[in-house]
Parts: sequence; C-alpha cells; structure tokens
Amino acid sequence: MATNSPAFAADPLNPRLDYGPAAFDIRHSGVINATYDLPFGRGLKAWERQIVGDWQLSGIETVQSGLPFTPQLSYNPSNDGDTRNPVRPSWNPAFSGPVILGLPGEYFNPNAFIQPASGTYGNVGRNLLTGPSLATLDFSLAKKFAISERVGLQFRSEFFNIFNRTNFNNPNPVVFSAAAPALPSVTAGVVTSTATTSRQIQFGLKLLW
Repeated sequence: MATNSPAFAADPLNPRLDYGPAAFDIRHSGVINATYDLPFGRGLKAWERQIVGDWQLSGIETVQSGLPFTPQLSYNPSNDGDTRNPVRPSWNPAFSGPVILGLPGEYFNPNAFIQPASGTYGNVGRNLLTGPSLATLDFSLAKKFAISERVGLQFRSEFFNIFNRTNFNNPNPVVFSAAAPALPSVTAGVVTSTATTSRQIQFGLKLLW
C-alpha cells in the first residue's frame, strides 16, 4: 500500500474523482554506470606497477523526478460513514502564488487548500503534487594486486552519495487534522525523513581466483 496517496476512493459512488497519476509514477529516471581503468603503470617494472598500476574508477549516477502525492485530511467531512478518511481538501479560491515551495519545513503551501463544507467532498485531485527529486552518485576506487597467475587481491574504497546530497522523502500530506479550528496543521508540508543516507565510506579487500 502506497503512503503517498489515499488507498481508497474518496466517493465510492463516483470513482472518476480519483482518476490521476499512479502512486509510483516517476516521470523521469536515469541511471548511468561507468568504469575506467586508469592508464598508469605501463612500461614500468613489476614492483613499480604494483604501486601505480591496475587502478580502476567506477561510478553510478542516479537521477529521478519525485513521486506524486495527494493532499489529505485526517477526518472525513463528507459524513458518509467511511472512517478511513479518504476525502481530500478543496482548492482555496482566494489563494495565489506557487503551491510547491520546496523547503523542508514547508514543501507545499497549506494555505492553497481549504476544508470542504460538511457533507461534501473536496475538489483537489488525486496525486496532483510532485515530491522532491533525487540525485546521488556512488563512487569507488579499486586496486588489484597480482599474487600469482590465478590469484589476485583487490582493495576497494567505496563512497556512497559521495557529494552528500540531501534527498528528501515526500512531505507530510495531511493539510487539516480536524474540522475545527479551520486552520492547517502545523506539520502540513513538513519533510521529516530522507530517501537516501548521508555520505558513507567503506573499505574492503576481495580475494580473486
């Protein structure tokens, strides 16, 4: 079950109101993988090549646009008896300006929405907002040491998210947590977690035969 959109139809008698992008709809995604053997050590003596030769660089760059998400309510103003609270808010006709602000403390502007009147469904569409994008580069530097004709030892240093980019998860989508007071929740639009770790570095040895 996706957490970035309601799992149930807002109005079971009119499912067309829930037509929209899928919860896993990532519009743009790309992964680039490259490996390069450094051209050092050629023409050197064996012991010299053991030091400066057989180095290898590798990298994996991942970039993608954000996941869609749905502004939500944590109560059901429609009074249709559905305790799962699938109803969405309505657009605020008096609001102007950008809805998406992109800040971790206020990714979207909750003032763009209002509470639906009692007994009605909100007019905001399903999965109409897009969450933060993602970009990360994993990098490795490896050195191979020849022990014999068939046996080798590889030293590896690996850097995950080498540029230490902060990739945020989707923000809290709940705009209104109760019917009264008619004010947005203080946590509406707040990002509370990240999609990737901070920079991590590890070293390892691998025996090849």
